Amino acid sequence: MKILRYEESGATHYGIIEESGAIQQLAGSPFDSLGTSGETTSLDRVRVLAPIAQPRIFGVGLNYAAHAAESGKEPPPQPMLFLLPWTAVINPGDNIVYPKQGQHIDYEGELTVIIGKETKDVTRENALDHVFGYTIGNDVSERVIQKAEMAQGCMLICKGFDTFKPMGPYIETELDPTNLNLTTRLNGEIRQQSNTSDFIFPVVDLIAYISDAVTLLPGDVIMTGTPAGVGPFQPGDTIEIEIEGIGTLGNGVVAE
Repeated sequence: MKILRYEESGATHYGIIEESGAIQQLAGSPFDSLGTSGETTSLDRVRVLAPIAQPRIFGVGLNYAAHAAESGKEPPPQPMLFLLPWTAVINPGDNIVYPKQGQHIDYEGELTVIIGKETKDVTRENALDHVFGYTIGNDVSERVIQKAEMAQGCMLICKGFDTFKPMGPYIETELDPTNLNLTTRLNGEIRQQSNTSDFIFPVVDLIAYISDAVTLLPGDVIMTGTPAGVGPFQPGDTIEIEIEGIGTLGNGVVAE
């Protein structure tokens, strides 16, 4: 099932997308119920929004074996986690703003997990029962600032600039997260092409590890890391990230 968050006539709703492109409006939050309101619309009449308005975002570093190798680093012994501000989130089709402080900014295509219910001390075996669905994220990162921050043992500004976390376009509720193709294109040219089978820590491990210490809540987001092939972009570029079964997240880039 594909679910989207959208704006129509100044109002924001969630809806279920049918194969025809018709949208069945939900009566309320999808985390409470998937009951519909009886109202319908279509994709060509709405503005597609990021799936979650103000998510708590858990980032994961070095979670693809090939990406760790291209970075010249050993796979980490446990997930490398960091928190990101929801103010960085933008919608599909919105522009990423290349900030005036930017010197070297990379795209990072990522499978993004959306938690569906309160989750604490969950086992690997039960972890997927707590997933609402999956979407696409771009973990945009300023590398010069990142290097300086990581030398001080932190990582926030480099990934937390406004507009640095595009998400969308849809939430797919029925996917196997262990075997999904991911492709990132820069101006139509393939730059990343991988599969989630290359994860060092699969989704079940990430959820179990985080929930052992931190209670996860409905609408929380876990960006699961990026594969090999990360690289820089510039104002005027277009970045498209496609994940099998979900769709394509596309964003342009403009200078601040």
